[in-house]
Amino acid sequence: MPIQDKPIEKHFSDFLEYLAVEKGLSQKTQENYHKFLKKFLVFLRKENIKPKDVTEDLIWQYKLFLNNSPLRPSTQNYYLIAVRSLLAYFSDRNIRSLAPDKVKLPRDKSDKTVRFLSLEQVKKLLEAPKLASKAGLRDRAILETLFSTGLRVAELVALNREQFKIKDNTKDLEIGIIGKGGKARTVYFSERAIEWLGKYLETRSDKEKALFINYRSKTEERRLSSRAVENIVKKYALLAGLPMNTTPHVMRHSFATDLLTKGVDLRVVQEFLGHRNIATTQIYTHVTNVRLRKIHRKFHSGRNGVDGED
Repeated sequence: MPIQDKPIEKHFSDFLEYLAVEKGLSQKTQENYHKFLKKFLVFLRKENIKPKDVTEDLIWQYKLFLNNSPLRPSTQNYYLIAVRSLLAYFSDRNIRSLAPDKVKLPRDKSDKTVRFLSLEQVKKLLEAPKLASKAGLRDRAILETLFSTGLRVAELVALNREQFKIKDNTKDLEIGIIGKGGKARTVYFSERAIEWLGKYLETRSDKEKALFINYRSKTEERRLSSRAVENIVKKYALLAGLPMNTTPHVMRHSFATDLLTKGVDLRVVQEFLGHRNIATTQIYTHVTNVRLRKIHRKFHSGRNGVDGED
């Protein structure tokens, strides 16, 4: 069958290979794209829809379909981005279809406020695990690592034991990781995080490769999953009396917010977080804006009248 006449669904495997090879996206991201595109197939409802059959009107109908679903506007955008990426693949392969720039994303009017914890709240969270058990020490090490490094949860669970050579006198620790989109960066650990990681690793007598493992797992794969870490953070947030929506990503926001309130430049924070684009890091400008406002109020001559001229 000529490639132009293959139904859209038959292009999926080639598209996922394209995401891996051409775009360097992770296996997890590929799986997400596949999930989002399956929703597009549900919308189409009939077989043999070919790339050339995708029109602006069809995309408009799909937008209405998503809008009438329980999905939040921000989540609907992920489904549209997946379709747009598929159309970009068609364009790269000279397969006749709608131009990807014809898929416009609706503006997400949801609250863009960044959720983060104050240092007092972080302290309560870090001190919540009970340290009498191996799991408690592991959980303290997890929480300390999240706050010390700003790691994404997927980056955290991908860490391996061999990356950590901690001795009694270890004060500085930095490791290289491959983050979102295959972007390499260095992450740094505070002395306190190193201390708790060391205490946790002293309890490990197993041969598991993963840094953080599930002690209750009866399967061969004992590496903690992202969902497991999310549940761990939520558990201790509730114990510490913190908001129920405290997540590993809130810890990442707290890490960035702490740096910015200490006066660290936004572009340095961008490097710490592994953001490709400074625009992504600018969601934290609420912090710098408050800081600048306080500086202005404290030092600007206009606060108490003009004393003199330069």
